[in-house]
Amino acid sequence: MRRATSTLHAEHWASDEVLSTVTLAYEDRHRRRIKMTDDDGEAFLLDLAEAEQLEEGDALVLEEGGVIAVKAADEDVLDIQYETTAEAARIAWHIGNRHTPVQVLKDGGLRIIYDHVLQHMVEGLGATAARKSAPFSPEQGAYSGGGHSHDH
Repeated sequence: MRRATSTLHAEHWASDEVLSTVTLAYEDRHRRRIKMTDDDGEAFLLDLAEAEQLEEGDALVLEEGGVIAVKAADEDVLDIQYETTAEAARIAWHIGNRHTPVQVLKDGGLRIIYDHVLQHMVEGLGATAARKSAPFSPEQGAYSGGGHSHDH
């Protein structure tokens, strides 16, 4: 079985090295060791020294050479837009207060995994929310490099 033992971040590998792709949802992109199946149906073992958050465009390096490119799967998400900076801050605070992963979009909007309760909340705060199918790549957070945990 093919074995992926390291990763390369996006733009640190050449497209001619790609042997296949693997499309994963956000929750499936934080891994260390697991048997996976690429998009062509071929099995491989992901066997990293430590768990890593894989992102769209990263590559899994195979020990026999070549890479498997990581793609972010489309997911059921909620895109949130607002009119003012004050609304943005208030909405971001309420989402963060619920420890909900959030992606900041290029246009300044926010994206979260779809949740009807959170949709109702952000609309009640004055935002518009559009449910759609799109890749989800939330912010990693200030403590993601060194690990962080706390109790509530």
